[in-house]
Amino acid sequence: MSFGVEDGILSIDGVRVDEVVEKTGTPVYITSYSKLLENINAYRKAFPEQKKLYAVKANYNLAILRIIAKEGFGADVFSHGELYLALLAGFKPEDILFNGNSKSDEEILAGIRAGVGFSVDSLDELHTISEIALSEGRTVKIAFRVNPDVSPETHPKIATGLRTSKFGIPWEDVVDAYRIAYELPNVDPAGIHCHIGSQIREVEPFVEAMNRLFDISAEIQETGIKLEFMDIGGGPGIDYDGKGALNPDNFAEAIIPVFRERKKEINESLELWLEPGRSIVGNTTVLITRVNSVKKAYKNFVAVDAGFNTLIRPAMYGSFHRVSVASKIDREAEETYTIAGPICESGDILAEDRKLPRVEKGDLIAVYDVGAYGFVMSSQYNGRPRCAEVLAKNGEFHIIREKEDIGDILSKQRIPEFLF
Repeated sequence: MSFGVEDGILSIDGVRVDEVVEKTGTPVYITSYSKLLENINAYRKAFPEQKKLYAVKANYNLAILRIIAKEGFGADVFSHGELYLALLAGFKPEDILFNGNSKSDEEILAGIRAGVGFSVDSLDELHTISEIALSEGRTVKIAFRVNPDVSPETHPKIATGLRTSKFGIPWEDVVDAYRIAYELPNVDPAGIHCHIGSQIREVEPFVEAMNRLFDISAEIQETGIKLEFMDIGGGPGIDYDGKGALNPDNFAEAIIPVFRERKKEINESLELWLEPGRSIVGNTTVLITRVNSVKKAYKNFVAVDAGFNTLIRPAMYGSFHRVSVASKIDREAEETYTIAGPICESGDILAEDRKLPRVEKGDLIAVYDVGAYGFVMSSQYNGRPRCAEVLAKNGEFHIIREKEDIGDILSKQRIPEFLF
């Protein structure tokens, strides 16, 4: 069992969270190896023939990447740093797609030298890839990222397929982009790509986007280009709040039949690619934070040592995360509390108005479903070093990222001589 109770304390893969805290201090992210493997296997079962590119941006801890790479996934990367980490973790270059709307020339060069494919976001980028590939004597497989103008029901900041989004080429213009690519040296327009957003709970927007890609692909085929793959972007959202979400099985049941039927119009050998991230790692991880004080004011405020410097999603998106008193996991709820972080901002609230057991100074609070866009979006704001990350497996735990100290905040800073 991934998450359980031992002596009234939350345990993860047989490891009590207080045992971890004794070693790492708080805050600390703890990931369940068994839950991660369960999620990976669910995708392997639901999409056995399709190429699955893990979205590295969701969680790029090297140990997590290594686990996913060993299970045969490819990688969707968004920067030179993510590319470097993916290669280091063991992802094969031919199974890596370099995404992003603003790649620098240096990043494009690094990707070309690594031998990865590109999702192209603009004509400027297309010409740059062609020029650099020509100078390097290489031919690069590309897909254009299409903005399909599909409006999923999700937070506006993570809806990436809207007409107003900064991502992709408008679907009405993309066929002309393929015509241009077809004439340029050292680029091979082999695929078509879209990504309509994150945390989508319904399958209909994915089907709508796929149908639009097929309509466009039919026009592309008339230019003489034979597409090899169609990448429909990220996987479904996860169940943060108990209201339900898609799982890989029902996602596949809705997507694959449409793909198989419509690819007959284009190319029977067309491959389906997808880029799950959040649904691979999101529910694998909890954040453990210690209570510094409890204060009765306008509300019952529980002040903890993790704030939006550690987990920014609630402040940035107004997102909901389940919480519990990890050190009193088997006790009944008594009062309503708001969990507040230590950051000098009024918006530094992790969870608002939650019924919990009586909370006291020194208690451990667990914030759930933080494996995606958790540590990777953390910062050193207010001069607070970033926390440790831990992997729990079979009753043991492994520190997979050491916590920072003040020296890490200072390490790249310099004082000019004239200030001495």
